[in-house]
Amino acid sequence: MSRERRKFTAEYKREAVSMVLKQQLSVAEAARRLGISSNLLHRWKAEFASQGEEAFPGQGHQTAQEAELARLRRENELLRQERDILKKATVFFAKESK
Repeated sequence: MSRERRKFTAEYKREAVSMVLKQQLSVAEAARRLGISSNLLHRWKAEFASQGEEAFPGQGHQTAQEAELARLRRENELLRQERDILKKATVFFAKESK
């Protein structure tokens, strides 16, 4: 039988990281108190250090950079489609004028 994967809220992750940073507990001690692996807490701590308050956005929630990247990808695809249409139109009208 497979175990169901545990899910942690962003609040829980921030509190776990604050135990290490503010209460100055070791990562191993904080992880033991919370009942999670120390590797997981190390990962959360690194993510919080690199992204700050934007860390742990959760499923369906994007950071500002991710939202901008998605918008630019959509715009890029639209521009490619427009370019392809114009190329085909150019070929069509070039054949018609001969």
